[in-house]
Amino acid sequence: MRIKKRWIILFLLPGIALFCFVFLITTVQVFATSFCNWRIGGEISFEGINNYKQLFMSDDFLSALKNNIIWIVLQSTIHVLFGLIFALIISRRKKYSGFFRTVYMLPNIISSAALGMLFYNILNPMYGPVNKIVQFFGVKDFNVNWFADANVAFFAVTITWLPFAAIVALLVIAELSAISEDIPEAAVIDGANELQLNIYIKIPLVRNAIGTGTILAATSMLQKLDILIMTSNGGPGNKTMNLPLLIYKTAFKDNNFGLANAQGVILIIVGLISIGLINKIYRMNDPI
Repeated sequence: MRIKKRWIILFLLPGIALFCFVFLITTVQVFATSFCNWRIGGEISFEGINNYKQLFMSDDFLSALKNNIIWIVLQSTIHVLFGLIFALIISRRKKYSGFFRTVYMLPNIISSAALGMLFYNILNPMYGPVNKIVQFFGVKDFNVNWFADANVAFFAVTITWLPFAAIVALLVIAELSAISEDIPEAAVIDGANELQLNIYIKIPLVRNAIGTGTILAATSMLQKLDILIMTSNGGPGNKTMNLPLLIYKTAFKDNNFGLANAQGVILIIVGLISIGLINKIYRMNDPI
């Protein structure tokens, strides 16, 4: 038994070392330098909580934080719901499930930057098909600049993240396929219709898969950068600014790494709170 434990420890060591050197040390450094005045070419000096005071007095930061929270909620509800509905439909149409899963996953195969360019061209006010289709159906003067109009830019950016619902769908489909056929068949014999079968049988049995997909969806909103740069670049003004983009601009354009790391600390805290809430809502640690 002792020999087996030694082998387990031996195999765990590379992963532990990678975690410590790549994640743990850098995370500690981010927290430590968030209390410093740190600019490239200058001395690093301790500033206390000045960076955090500056953050919560900044309209750009407050707007980015608000946008991030809204996007986390939307991604964790509407986008996850799309994925769940698609999974439930495909699970009933097994003959075509392979084809539809492939088509549904296609936007996730290409890079986020390429996906951003795809949506930028689709919603382009000059040659994009969306405006042309609306004009074709009778609204001749319809010409919306989707990523530059303050009234619709947030909505346009939110649409670009809808393809992530395919990830949730795949997780749920995999979990649905593991459910014994005897369970839904017994429910049908007892008189359950399709809606009741989904609500009372299938969805509770795939709760963990939905919760996992929701966590992935929520945390994906804490990483989105390239697709924003390719579409709205946080504008107009700060209407579509999020924390990753603000951190990038603060660090590499304003040369203020101390302030950027303070923003990063807030981003980490938002992520931890989001994961904790989702775990509690879906009761991820409870048995099915």
